[in-house]
Amino acid sequence: MSSVIRTQISRRNWRKLAQASSLFDPVIEERARDIIDAVRQRGDAALLELTERFDGAKLEADQIPVTVSEKFNASLVADQELRAAVDLAHQNIQLFSKKSLRKNWSGKNKQGASIGEKYDPFQRVGIYIPGGTAPLVSTALMTVTLAKTAGCPEIVVCTPCNREGQINPGLLYALNVAGATEIYKIGGAQAIAAMALGTPTVRRVQKVYGPGNAYVVAAKRLLFGHVAVDLLPGPSEVLVLADDSANPAFAAADLLAQAEHGSGHERVWLVTTSKQILKSVEKEIERQLPKLARAEFITKALANNGALIQVKTLADGIALVNRLAPEHLEIMTAKPRSVVEKIFTAGAIFLGPLSPTVLGDYVAGPSHELPTGGAGSCFPGLTVDQFQRRTSIVEYNAASLKKSLPFVQKFAAIEGLDAHGQSAAIRLEKGATKKRK
Repeated sequence: MSSVIRTQISRRNWRKLAQASSLFDPVIEERARDIIDAVRQRGDAALLELTERFDGAKLEADQIPVTVSEKFNASLVADQELRAAVDLAHQNIQLFSKKSLRKNWSGKNKQGASIGEKYDPFQRVGIYIPGGTAPLVSTALMTVTLAKTAGCPEIVVCTPCNREGQINPGLLYALNVAGATEIYKIGGAQAIAAMALGTPTVRRVQKVYGPGNAYVVAAKRLLFGHVAVDLLPGPSEVLVLADDSANPAFAAADLLAQAEHGSGHERVWLVTTSKQILKSVEKEIERQLPKLARAEFITKALANNGALIQVKTLADGIALVNRLAPEHLEIMTAKPRSVVEKIFTAGAIFLGPLSPTVLGDYVAGPSHELPTGGAGSCFPGLTVDQFQRRTSIVEYNAASLKKSLPFVQKFAAIEGLDAHGQSAAIRLEKGATKKRK
C-alpha cells in the first residue's frame, strides 16, 4: 500500500500537493467548452446526441423530461426504509436551512434616510444531481430542499439516466419529497449548458447549483456570467487531522469512504503528528480495502490523489489544512475544539472520533455540497441564502437629501461628474419638489 499512497511529503512540496486538483485541467476544460458550444448551437439535438454518447441512452426530445407517471411509479416502489431515511434527512436539512434564511431589514443612515435590504427567492433555479456510477439520492435532498425552503417557485433538476432512459426510482422519490418542479434526463457538462443557455425543451434558469465531476465543474466556470453559479464542488475530498489520540481504524474508514465515489479524481489525506498513527492507518487501509464493494474505484483514487503525511507539530498540520482547503475536515485530536478555531478554509468540519464525514453526507443537516480543489479558500458550502436574491432599498426625504447634498457635490467635483451632483441638487431648487410643467 505504500506504493499507492505517498507517506512522506516535505513542507516545500505542499504547493505541489495543493495543485493536484482536476478542477483546472486544461484538457477537461477544452472538452467541456466543445460540449457547451454544441448545446448553444444545436440545442436539443446536441443534448440527445451527447446523452447517447455518454450515457448510452437513445432518447427523443419528448423523452428528456421525466413524466408524471414516472414520478408516481417511483413513489410506489419506495420501501419503508428509504422513506424513513429520506424523511429524517429532509427534516434535518429543512431545520438547518430555516435557521439560515436571511430576513428583510430596514434602518436609517447618518443623514436620516431610510435604507434596508429585501431578500427574494430566485424565481427559476437549476440543480445538477450526479447519477453516473452512483445515484446520489442524498444530494437531491441536500440541494433541492434548500431551494424549496427559500421559496423558489421553479426548481429544475438535471440528472443522467441509464441506458434504458430511466432514472433511479430512489433518486426520483427524493426529488419529489424535496420539491423539484421539473426533472430532465440529462447529465454532464451538457446539462449545465442546457440550464444556463436554454434549449427548446429546457428553459434557461437564473442560477445553477449542484456538485458534479470535473466536466460539470468546468462547465459551471465557463458559463459563469451567462448564468449565476453557486460554487465549485468537484470530486470529493477529505482530510483527517490526527494526533496520537486518534483511532486508526476510524481514520482509514473515512479516507476509504470518500475515495469510493468513482471518478478517480477524489483526494484523501491523513495529516498527523504521529508516525505510529500514520503506519497504523496505512495497515488499516490494507485490511479494510479488500472487503469493500468499490475497491477498484477506491484504489484508483488513492493512487492518483492519496497521501499519508507526517508533520512535526500540530501547528504545521493546521497550516497545511488551511493551505489545502479540504472539502471535508475531520479533526481527530485530543482537543478538537481548540483546533477548529484556527481553521479558516475547510468546507465542513467534523469534530472528534464519533463525527465521521458520512453523517454530513447524509443526515446531519448542513448541505453536503461543498467547495473542492482549493476553492474553500474563497467559497463557502451551499447554504439556503444562496437561493435568495438580495436587493438594497433606499428612500430619502427633503431633510436627509439636504444633509447629504454637500458630500454628493464634493464627490461629483472630484470625479469630474457634474451631472451626478446636479441630479441631487435639482431636487432642492426652489419649487423643484412640485411637479414641473
